[in-house]
Amino acid sequence: MTLAVFLARGALPASLARTLLRFALQGLLLTGACAAWAVEWQLVPGPAAQAPSQAEFLRALQDLGQATPDEPAANAGVRTRGVRAAGAGRVTLALGAEAARAALARDPAEPLLLALLSRQDYDALPAAPRSAARVAVLLRDTAPAEQLKLVDALLPGRRRLGLVVTAGSETLLRELQQAAEADGRGWSLQVATAADPLALGPALREVLPRSDVLVLLPDAIGTSQAATLAVLRAAAAAGVPVIGSGEGPVRSGALAASTSSPAQLARRAHALGERLLARGGPAAPLLEWAPVAQVRINPHVARSLDLRLPSEQALTQRLAVPPGGS
Repeated sequence: MTLAVFLARGALPASLARTLLRFALQGLLLTGACAAWAVEWQLVPGPAAQAPSQAEFLRALQDLGQATPDEPAANAGVRTRGVRAAGAGRVTLALGAEAARAALARDPAEPLLLALLSRQDYDALPAAPRSAARVAVLLRDTAPAEQLKLVDALLPGRRRLGLVVTAGSETLLRELQQAAEADGRGWSLQVATAADPLALGPALREVLPRSDVLVLLPDAIGTSQAATLAVLRAAAAAGVPVIGSGEGPVRSGALAASTSSPAQLARRAHALGERLLARGGPAAPLLEWAPVAQVRINPHVARSLDLRLPSEQALTQRLAVPPGGS
C-alpha cells in the first residue's frame, strides 16, 4: 500500500488526509525520469490517532519525494546518483513503536525503515527479525553525546553531571558514559537510580547536592511529563540548571536542549531510504540518532539562574548538523 492509498483510506483526520493526498497526487505529475529516481514509500499503518510530529514528518517526506532531478538532494552525506543509477525501489516505512512491531512481525523482504522511535522503543523490539531484511532505524531523539556538547557550550567548566535514571536507562547511560570518556574533558557523572519514574524524591536528594548540571535523558523519566516536572521543580529549588532531552522540557523549565525538527528527521529518513536501496542484501541494521537541527533555550530560567548565555542562533550555528550532514 503506497502512502497515497493509505491516506485515501481515511486513517488520518479528513483535513490532514486531503492535504497529504493532494501532495501525493501532485507527485504523479512529475516526469517519468523523476519518478524513477524517487524512493517509493510503503507506509505501515500505526495507531489511528497520529501525533502532530508524525503528520509533519510525513508532509516533509512527501515534499522531498517531489524534488526534480536538477534540484540538490537533501541527504545525509550520500551520493544519490549512485543509488539512482541502481534503480529506485520501495521502502517500507513504520512510524513509532507500534507500527515498527507490526512491520517486523511480517518478516519483510523489502527494505524497512523504522522511524520516530525512542532508543528504549528500539531496544524493546523483537531481536530475531532485525537481520531478516535491510533495516534502518531513525531515532527521534538526539544522541546523549549532544547533551555533553550543549553543556560545554552553555556552561563551560561545569563538569559534574547529575543523572536520575531507572532500570531501563542502561543503554542511554552507557552511551553518555562512553561519550564522556571519549570527549576527554574530565566529565564526572553523578548517577542515582530511582525504583520508579514517579518516585524520584530520594534519588534527587542524593544527586542534586553533588551536581553542577542535571541532565534529562530521553528515558522513562525524560519522556514522562509528570516525572520531568518533578525533576525540574527539584532542580529549580536547588538552583541547578537542567539540560533537557527535547523541546518539551525546555518549555516546562529546563535551561536548554538540542532538538531535531520533523522536517530535519524527514530529510534524514529520505537519505536512509536511499542507502537501504543501495545495500546489496540483509545486513546489520543501520541505527542513527536524530541530527541536531536547533538549540532551544528558556530565557526565563537563564535569568533566574543569573546566566549570560549565547543566543539560540549562535548555539545552533555552532552545534547543529548542516542539512545533508551526518
